Amino acid sequence: MSVGMIVLTVVAVLIFFGVLQRVLDRMHLTDRMALLLVAAMFVGTLLPNVELGMVELSIGGAVIPLGVCVYLFVKADEGKERLRAAIGALVTGGAVYALSVLLPDEPEEMFMDPNLPYGLVGGVVAWLLGRSRRGAFICGVVGVILADVATAVVNWSQGIHQQLVLGGAGIADTVVISGVLAVLLAELVGEVVERMARRRKEGSEA
Repeated sequence: MSVGMIVLTVVAVLIFFGVLQRVLDRMHLTDRMALLLVAAMFVGTLLPNVELGMVELSIGGAVIPLGVCVYLFVKADEGKERLRAAIGALVTGGAVYALSVLLPDEPEEMFMDPNLPYGLVGGVVAWLLGRSRRGAFICGVVGVILADVATAVVNWSQGIHQQLVLGGAGIADTVVISGVLAVLLAELVGEVVERMARRRKEGSEA
């Protein structure tokens, strides 16, 4: 089982036991909706890709995650959050693409799963720029996919006409790691900030 599928399994277990209830509430998702989406992403990675000319779309690795991002974008509380998510996704994509240029081309030359560093960098940058749980997830998922698109465009411009598979193979893992990590960081840091604010308020009132 790949890293991304392990992450999805852990997320499903946490949702089932109600650990992520607060996070889901802020993302306007119910437990049932979230479990269905996780299951759909898991199964979708096993289904044939949708082919559109030079582009192939993985149902579990691209179509469903992007659909969730569209839903969250529409559900955003205000225009500023949408703008942050859009800009953040572009910057996250740039950061992940830059990392792909710096890291070795051959996975065998790396000391870890090559999808892990991309997912980690994407998740951290997405959290910093997205700020809200919804925005962080959008930045993390869309950013990774944009980086994949950028790589394909560069290859095409150099005469390398290879198929662009969005969300396929290891990219699905990177999408999952980036999106989930961004949301968890937003939740953990947000919780710490809220607790510190409450303590200051209680201290000032004492």
